[in-house]
Amino acid sequence: MILVTGATGTIGGAVVRQLAARGERTRALTRDPARAGLPPGVEVVRGDYADPGSLAAATAGVRAVFLVTPPGPDAARYDTALVTAARAVGAGRLVKLSAIGTGDPEVGRFGGWHEEGERAVRESGAAWTVLRPSSFATNCLGWAAAVRAGEPVPNLTGDGASGVIDPHDIAEVAVAALLDAGHGGRTYTLTGPEAISVPGQAAVLASVLGRPVGTRDLTPDEARTFLRTVWGFDDTRTDDALAGMRYVRDGGNALVTEDVSRVLGRPARSFRQWAEDHKGAFRAA
Repeated sequence: MILVTGATGTIGGAVVRQLAARGERTRALTRDPARAGLPPGVEVVRGDYADPGSLAAATAGVRAVFLVTPPGPDAARYDTALVTAARAVGAGRLVKLSAIGTGDPEVGRFGGWHEEGERAVRESGAAWTVLRPSSFATNCLGWAAAVRAGEPVPNLTGDGASGVIDPHDIAEVAVAALLDAGHGGRTYTLTGPEAISVPGQAAVLASVLGRPVGTRDLTPDEARTFLRTVWGFDDTRTDDALAGMRYVRDGGNALVTEDVSRVLGRPARSFRQWAEDHKGAFRAA
């Protein structure tokens, strides 16, 4: 049995679907099983990171755990709780979803959100793998309403580029790490095949859609308001995210690695491939 936390999110959900497609016994942890909508055959259980009893029940009988915790200052205690529950039942393999830049002081506190969680899995005594993905291509789905309306999309990172990655690739690497002992003791920095900025992504979307897609740079005050009202961040999380975005804007995240291709034996999918697959989301009905 493999336990997947964050099972209704972007990466966790994709991991569940890929494991189920392989016929692996999979248990999905979610706060609301009735609304999970996961594939047939997946065992769906209720759990809360702040409820040790629910984590103990969710980890019973599992041999591997995919750890996904909400990004933010509370991630460390959630990760610790999950690791404690997993090791209490003898789970022998832990795969943690972290983030690119973790532990880099130049990123600010944003770079520390996953640091304690990474330490917890490395010191757990289990076989462990840490995944540090770059910016998700699916973040662009937040632009869909603006693109459909012909409005410019918000740009919080200027011309700063990131190794934008298709979440499908992240999930496929996670599945490989959950199933193959050869990935134990590895930290993978996962990126797409190129570093691309927000204006660059907008240009790709424009090419795919066959019409202009503009961008609008947000002022610091506008960016703060955007994070609070659109993303629902509190003041602390907003400050941390803004520091991370400055890091991207200054070129700190323009990193491309070969880790996806090393694990999967094929090139990482490009942003253009992702955009072609999801162009329907950006077209008016």
